[in-house]
Amino acid sequence: MFSLQTIFGSGQQFYGLLDEAAAAAHDSAKALHVMMKATDRQPALDEFKLARTRERAASEKIGKALVDSFITPIEREDIEALGSALYKIPKQIEKFADRYSLAVKHLDGIDFAPRAAMLEQASGVVVEMVRELRHLNIDRMTALNEKLRALENEADRLMLELYRDIYSGKLDSLQMFLLKEFFEILEKAIDRCREAGVVAYQIVLKNS
Repeated sequence: MFSLQTIFGSGQQFYGLLDEAAAAAHDSAKALHVMMKATDRQPALDEFKLARTRERAASEKIGKALVDSFITPIEREDIEALGSALYKIPKQIEKFADRYSLAVKHLDGIDFAPRAAMLEQASGVVVEMVRELRHLNIDRMTALNEKLRALENEADRLMLELYRDIYSGKLDSLQMFLLKEFFEILEKAIDRCREAGVVAYQIVLKNS
């Protein structure tokens, strides 16, 4: 006698699709860090566009699978919420890259690399958290959640340092504006990682 799982599937494909979305977000963050570390820092936007395309494709697959599948390994609303949160990460990073490509000549001497490195770390933690969903290990997920929270707190601290630089009187008005705008975009990208991590953590809390 066939079980419902045999007939309709186990829904395990959702884990793979969420992995794809998290990996695309992480690749976008890695591309940004590489660009910020480069000596010429000339923007090459192809990698960001590719990551967004991959993220969009994963999001569409998740949406279609939710319609087509009778069985899901976790609640449908949770899959949808996590997919949406992951989608927003590369979208925010691409926003930074697009604007940076237009303003790069005005940003000489401004080092975005440390904050881009922090964003890469945060998105890497998100990848780990999404992979851990299969196991529903609350201890492991709690440790990752704390790691992500620490990165967010450090990003907040760096933002305070930024405001000291902005109001130091050493920058002209255009640089002040651009510095504030670009660092706030990066901060929001880290916040997007944190939001995705919170969704993943809450899923484990609910199901463990």
